[in-house]
Amino acid sequence: MPGLDAIPLAASATSNLLAAREQMAFTLGFHIVLSCLGVALPATILVANYIGLKKDDRDAIELAQRWSKAMAVTFAVGAVTGTVLSFEFGLLWPHFMERFGAAFGIAFGIEGLFFFLEAIFLAIYIYGWKRLPPWAHFWSGVPMFVTGIGGAFSVVSANAWMNQPQGFVLDAAGKVTEVEPLKVIFNPATPYEVPHMILAAYMVTGFLVASIYAVGMLKGRRDRLHRLGLLIPLTIACIATPIQLLVGDTAAREVASHQPAKFAAMECIQETGGHQTEYIGGICTADGVKLAIPIPDLDSLLVGFSPGTKVTGLNDIPNDERPPVNTLLHLAFDAMVGIGSALLLLGLWLLYSWWKKRDIPQTPWFLKAVSVSGIGAILALWSGWIVTEVGRQPWIVYHYMKTSEAVTDANGIWGAFIFTLLLYAALGTIAILVLRRMSKRWREGGEGTAEEEPSPYSPEVRV
Repeated sequence: MPGLDAIPLAASATSNLLAAREQMAFTLGFHIVLSCLGVALPATILVANYIGLKKDDRDAIELAQRWSKAMAVTFAVGAVTGTVLSFEFGLLWPHFMERFGAAFGIAFGIEGLFFFLEAIFLAIYIYGWKRLPPWAHFWSGVPMFVTGIGGAFSVVSANAWMNQPQGFVLDAAGKVTEVEPLKVIFNPATPYEVPHMILAAYMVTGFLVASIYAVGMLKGRRDRLHRLGLLIPLTIACIATPIQLLVGDTAAREVASHQPAKFAAMECIQETGGHQTEYIGGICTADGVKLAIPIPDLDSLLVGFSPGTKVTGLNDIPNDERPPVNTLLHLAFDAMVGIGSALLLLGLWLLYSWWKKRDIPQTPWFLKAVSVSGIGAILALWSGWIVTEVGRQPWIVYHYMKTSEAVTDANGIWGAFIFTLLLYAALGTIAILVLRRMSKRWREGGEGTAEEEPSPYSPEVRV
């Protein structure tokens, strides 16, 4: 989290600050997708499992089995990348951990408990396919859903604390004392950051899983299993999308109120005042936004529901406290909102077709749109984290400690970054190859399918 400033202008090409930021950005960008799957796949699996039990639907049961096995792979890779991230806090940002670890570490300690509990119940759920009665097996998976939400809450509350820190006292030496755990966890940014991330996890997971089945259907696999495999995750993602847009709108107003420098940078607002123009796209300069589509008064209207609402501009922010690369921030924010809006339209398309025909749209254009929605959701996720993290710069803990003060003094950071790149490339390649092999085996009806390994849900063994 401390380093998603992907293009830091203040650091030289040989500095530890640049290397640490780039490594943190890369590892977080990789891990966050796996984290989304860990948060939202349990619910997706349980929905398919529930449909299978209530309607005696063998295809839904088969999907739940396949998705749980795929989750085991992504969870294992996520465990490795999450461990690397945990070590990076101490190795790359030791001065931050030394000074604020007593407060920052609380939520991460709780997240560790949720992580291990989710791993335990995932193992029970997978192991129980052939060993537990149907409904007992279903309920054994519910703790996966609960712990996934709990883990997301914990780790995002830690990031929220970095944006709006509270619940501690600094002694004369500048170290944290008198930590109040509840105030740290339930800081003012928690109410909007946590639901924003959890909803993003459901969108990424839903659209990503649905996109896989959409590609299969475009290749001619129009059987019921593929249609159901598209419909279940896509429905979940489409339900989450409009809620996410409402939460994001609330979050933007909170940022404008509590982190005015971030808001001014991401909206390219140079001068404080009312009647602020909203710019779609463009390049931010000191003389205004170039090559953009302007919408007069809209920025003020969105912030305070009035065209005359006063919005802080960069002219009221000291030069050394302004976020870098305003154009990157602005375009990332536009990308997040734009992709989210496009996904909302995709959901409305599905809703209209279901209302009219009780079926997904039959046009190939719908399947093509779904097939790219997973990548779109991931891009929106990355864009949101760029806004959150780059927008907080130059602070690692807002108004308490700058990122340049937190970075390690040790040598060899660039070497560690290169090693991490190679490690993650290997992990990603292995994960993709394993998942593709599993998918091929399922399509061919080989080992691991319901035909060869009947579950206890089969009529002859149902309890």
